[in-house]
Amino acid sequence: MIIRPAKPNDADSIMSLAEAIGLFEGEELEELGGMLAGYFEGSLGEGHSWMVCDDGGVVGVAYFAPEQYADGVYNLYFIAVHPKSQGKGYGTTIINHVEKTLTEQKVRLLLVETSGLPNFENTRKFYRKQGYEEEARIREFYKAGDDKIIFRKVLVK
Repeated sequence: MIIRPAKPNDADSIMSLAEAIGLFEGEELEELGGMLAGYFEGSLGEGHSWMVCDDGGVVGVAYFAPEQYADGVYNLYFIAVHPKSQGKGYGTTIINHVEKTLTEQKVRLLLVETSGLPNFENTRKFYRKQGYEEEARIREFYKAGDDKIIFRKVLVK
């Protein structure tokens, strides 16, 4: 298993993985595909990174980027492991790699946003287990009944 920067020929595998996890609807998948395409075209700006967990194929992925108006703050916009590969430590390996990479760059904080819906409970448990603290909740942000929950982790003090 290796964590490496995503390559253009990983795009189909990344999108298949994103669809397989079942947490995103059509429009959200299209937006994710647009961000991935922008990354490969070099149009997203400095600091944007897509990483894949390759274990004989793409089994996991992460996308993170700097917060535009904050010093030393990054957002982890997307992290996922294919359902067939979940529960094997890939997610922990990926997030640890992201944190190590950002710590080496002296990034102070890593933020993660997720939904407050019940089907995202395992996602929230994962972040808590990795040492992330719930920092904020914006009620009914995504749509009626769907809160936005923001987690944070201090990387460098």
